[in-house]
Amino acid sequence: MRERRAAAVGAVVVVALLLAAAVAGPAAVSARPANEIPVQSVAADDRPQRPTSEAWDTVPSVNVPLTSAPSGVPNASDTSVESVRVQSAQTDERLYLRLSWADGTADRNATSPRSFLDAAAVQVPVNTSVRPPISMGSTRNLVNVWYWSADGESEELLAGGPGSTTEFEQTAVETTASHDDGRWTVVMSRPLDSDAANRTSFAVDNDVDVAFAVWNGSEMERSGRKSVSDWYHFPFGPGPQGPPYESILWAVAGLAIVGVALVTIEAVRKN
Repeated sequence: MRERRAAAVGAVVVVALLLAAAVAGPAAVSARPANEIPVQSVAADDRPQRPTSEAWDTVPSVNVPLTSAPSGVPNASDTSVESVRVQSAQTDERLYLRLSWADGTADRNATSPRSFLDAAAVQVPVNTSVRPPISMGSTRNLVNVWYWSADGESEELLAGGPGSTTEFEQTAVETTASHDDGRWTVVMSRPLDSDAANRTSFAVDNDVDVAFAVWNGSEMERSGRKSVSDWYHFPFGPGPQGPPYESILWAVAGLAIVGVALVTIEAVRKN
């Protein structure tokens, strides 16, 4: 009888450990804070400016959901790009962003009043210690906008609210792009540090907010008719103070499972 009880207790312990491990696993995987774009170091010799560079093979990606931008332009809510896959890497001197999204047509030419270019943009705050309004910042909290269009043009802009963009006299942003198998892949890069007025510096010890926008030219998307993200961030800061909320929930669930297992073990032992 004692041997059966011991076997039963042993079986319950094994089940409890397996369940605890199953619960703890997602907590470890999900330990990255929400809305984070991890920045991985890569070698400059691997030429991360190329969209197809092997340097990107080991860089983690984040699928960023997009939604129609709030805008007063006609059909502003009618947008087609639902998400953009984002990767970020850095060398000793430059920050690189690789954006990839589904688009069956490569709209590289706007040859008539009813044709528009595919495009993408990245937005970062000038003052990285403050989160500006996401719609192009405000007069008190300016933003930098990196804008790429499929005709090969790129711009570096300063904005202090909707409709207030001005172009930097000389852009510090480099862009390269490719369209293959129904997807655009665009790499934007810029020096990490900057001492220019109103140009964001990434050589900081705090997290830096970043947001994204995409236009599909063949769907008549242009100007305020675009797909946009919420604020995300680059983890340049010292890291979160304690585990993220999701990990806490997983930990509580794990403790609950172990608690139930211990009660079961005690009941088996007494019978």
